[in-house]
Amino acid sequence: MKKQTIAFLTSGGIAPCLSASLGRLIEYYDRFVPDAKMIGYLNGYKGLLTDRKITFTENVRKNVKILYKYGGSPIGNSRVKLSNAEDCVKKGYVKEGEDPLEIAAEQLEQDGVTILHTIGGDDTNTTAATLSKFLHKNGYDLTVVGIPKTVDNDVFPIKQTLGAWTAANQGALFFENVANENTTSSRQLIIHEVMGRNCGWLTASTAREYRERLAKKEFLPEILITKERWDIDAVYIPEMEIDLENEAKRLKKLMDKKDCVNIFLSEGAGVDSIVKEMEKDGETIKRDAFGHVRLDEINPGQWFAKRFSQKLEAEKILVQKSGYFARSAAPIQKDLELIFQTADLAAKTALAGKNGVIGLDIEHEDKLRCIEYERIKGGKPFAIEQDWFQKMLKEIGQK
Repeated sequence: MKKQTIAFLTSGGIAPCLSASLGRLIEYYDRFVPDAKMIGYLNGYKGLLTDRKITFTENVRKNVKILYKYGGSPIGNSRVKLSNAEDCVKKGYVKEGEDPLEIAAEQLEQDGVTILHTIGGDDTNTTAATLSKFLHKNGYDLTVVGIPKTVDNDVFPIKQTLGAWTAANQGALFFENVANENTTSSRQLIIHEVMGRNCGWLTASTAREYRERLAKKEFLPEILITKERWDIDAVYIPEMEIDLENEAKRLKKLMDKKDCVNIFLSEGAGVDSIVKEMEKDGETIKRDAFGHVRLDEINPGQWFAKRFSQKLEAEKILVQKSGYFARSAAPIQKDLELIFQTADLAAKTALAGKNGVIGLDIEHEDKLRCIEYERIKGGKPFAIEQDWFQKMLKEIGQK
């Protein structure tokens, strides 16, 4: 039997599952295929294109459980699309006229890789699918199995992506401290900007978790420590229409009553309006290698703050982003359990020579299985009709 060379890469933005997923895969292979060589390409597809990699030593294998306690990625990330040759040339990963897919394939062949695990979102795994097809078309036998991570939980047809539960948990913890800022001045507007380009799952789930934690707290209503001041007053996500005028009137009444307003805002909410306004003013819209608007450049939280502050007669405005805090956390136990199940099945699937992405398949009764690459795509929306979300909107007076 041919000796296995197993390669790993993590790509895209980080999520609270990368280190743990990699650790579990290494642990599995070390146990069941102890003679396998294992390597990690540094900074995702960038490392694959530029031949930057590390070999996992005996000491790494022996102490791999340490990775379960860390966020981030121990082999680094980057945003690289192999089919975007122009961007790869611009960044210096390949030379003019070279095909990134071909360069990546040659590197994998040179390294003798038999199994490649990609840990990332829909872009990472659809890129892996393109690479896999290219390799097979050119006669190179390689098994590629992906693991789905994204804090947005927005990948079709996967019910729950790895790291999303943790991100919601950490976003709630983040706002527990930020909410105390309501005592620093009168008439304070606090906007909690949460990650979520096209999907509001993380914002909604973070709000849900925060309010569940809030329900367990004690208060002193005789002074400023009231539940109302710490509660959420609005949740804005991409899947919902936002009537700014009516919302401003509703929130103004709340500001008059309790002297503060707390908003949970998905960074993708209202982006179309923001982009149109910026383009109208002649501003350049910066995009990444995948064509996505760079949300950190357009600052949605500040945009909403600007439009609400005057109408609410806010004396102090605070916009806080929990994104980097939440996405860089180590996984909570609930996520860790799903990570272990997913990584174990990913390794078994790869050893069986089957390509795909391991996930809870919505179209197969939420069963954890190997999902065909052609069915993987981004843009899965958050289902706002869910009872718990509608109940929350009603409780905070938004519905």
